[in-house]
Amino acid sequence: MTNPRIRYKPIDPQIEALASKHGNHPEAVLEIFQELQEEFGGLSQEAISDVARCLKIPQEKAYGVASFYSMLSLEPVKTRIVHVCDGPVCWLKRAAQVKDQFTTEGRHSGWIVERTSCLGLCDRAPAAFVEGEQAGPLGPDDFSKVSNGWRGEKTDYSHALPGEVRLMMVDAGHIDPDSLLSAIEHGAYTGLKKALSLSPEQVIVDVENSGLTGRGGAGFPVGRKWRFVAQAGRKPSYIICNADESEPLIFKDRVLIDTNPHQILEGMAISGYATGSHEAYIYIRGEYPAQAERLERAIHQAEEAGYLGSNILESEFSFHIHVHRGAGAYICGEETALIESLEGKRGEPRARPPYPPTYGYLGQPTLVNNVESYAAAPHILKMGASWYRSVGSQVQGVTPGTKMYMVLGHVKRPGLFEAPFGLTLRQVIDDFGGGMLPGSQFNFALTGGAAGTIVPPSLIDLPIDYPSAAKGVSLGAGAFLICDQTISPVAFLRELLHFFKVESCGKCTPCRIGTFESHQILERLAAGDGRPGDTDRLFHLGEVMQVASFCGLGQAVAIPVKSAINQFRDAFMAAEIPQ
Repeated sequence: MTNPRIRYKPIDPQIEALASKHGNHPEAVLEIFQELQEEFGGLSQEAISDVARCLKIPQEKAYGVASFYSMLSLEPVKTRIVHVCDGPVCWLKRAAQVKDQFTTEGRHSGWIVERTSCLGLCDRAPAAFVEGEQAGPLGPDDFSKVSNGWRGEKTDYSHALPGEVRLMMVDAGHIDPDSLLSAIEHGAYTGLKKALSLSPEQVIVDVENSGLTGRGGAGFPVGRKWRFVAQAGRKPSYIICNADESEPLIFKDRVLIDTNPHQILEGMAISGYATGSHEAYIYIRGEYPAQAERLERAIHQAEEAGYLGSNILESEFSFHIHVHRGAGAYICGEETALIESLEGKRGEPRARPPYPPTYGYLGQPTLVNNVESYAAAPHILKMGASWYRSVGSQVQGVTPGTKMYMVLGHVKRPGLFEAPFGLTLRQVIDDFGGGMLPGSQFNFALTGGAAGTIVPPSLIDLPIDYPSAAKGVSLGAGAFLICDQTISPVAFLRELLHFFKVESCGKCTPCRIGTFESHQILERLAAGDGRPGDTDRLFHLGEVMQVASFCGLGQAVAIPVKSAINQFRDAFMAAEIPQ
């Protein structure tokens, strides 16, 4: 029974209207918060409370969401703000100097300069996020230009490098990414037309026979995952494209979106037809606003032309794609945390099993693939599974098809390229990176991504594929950060652990405390103030996180930690004894 003495302040009509626009669905809470912040410059306690009341969710849940994401603010947002990336690639490119100089100059003109984790602009390092826009590469003397609207120069990938085998990037620079007509002229949606002429089962068989594997790092067979969703036996089922590209060294999804968004949409539609799914979401990181807008334009164009939406190409198949923008949380790249976020919750991982193909978005069967996997699918349908298996390396046992690679650091030609599997690190550096910079000698590389392996010179000629991780060189998402003799593996590992420490969601103790303590040890070691036993303690913490962490973030921290110590133990042991 309602207490007549309790009086509630009426809900703000503007918030009521905004919630109504989103159907008063609880899973829209993050989108509502983003729009409110854009309108009012922050999220007040009153606004959070009103949103909770509109969506009929507990106020503590709404506050939990608002306080979880780094791009949401519980205070008025500073309008003139520069977020300088301090990820490992930008650190290597002296981003700290940029931040210090920008801070000094910005103080006199009303600008605020703050740090941020990796922005997915590693080919433009040192990079920054300036008033919601991507910027880089930046130098310490560029503040005046940046404050007047200059945002640096984008990397041009319109021309293939010698030795590239382009499939997903074949039309880069040849089509206008904002024009459906241009995409159609270069064969867009031909694969979807072919799929619609087949049965869903035949489409799945083609993808299975192609040998296409997931390109996010795990290498799980794509066709098998599609089959799991198709056979789940419950409807509706959902398609999710994981474009929350937040791991340091990785920016391939951004390039694929910027060069050919329709290729990704087509792949998603093919997967929807194959699995009997009719609704799809692209979860894209909040630091990719330009790419989100490009996808939204492409979706609208495709719907207008009948390639998406209801009764596609006059068939009985309908498929609707929605773009959902994240709000700053590396953990949302983990598929179950992504699903939690998409449902309007804090982006914290779920216990597995059950897995998304049987219990995913809203408890229904859900297919989660990354951008690169969807981008490859149309080519398989157009050209056939056997053709796809013939592309790239002919080496027995090597994964078929092509991979998007990123080579960064102390090389002459940092950037992105597409090539077969089975490359060696020497080929990556010399053939695609242009060789080491003048005066630089190869010291070590981080391969795979932030959660990759630290690789010494002795492994530079090992062919790299998914199984090569067991030999000390991980493929992961296809990234390689090359470090010369000026970089200490101890200091470098400190930067990696700083990233994991600030990006840990904090849900489980092994990751929350383990990343913090590991970073503290590395700070001591890198400063030459180590203590006896620090190296063993660091190794042990890695093992604890590997076996006890709730999700892949904490578990993966052990990979660079253990590989760095195994390969460069002398450097760590020397740092234990102050000089």
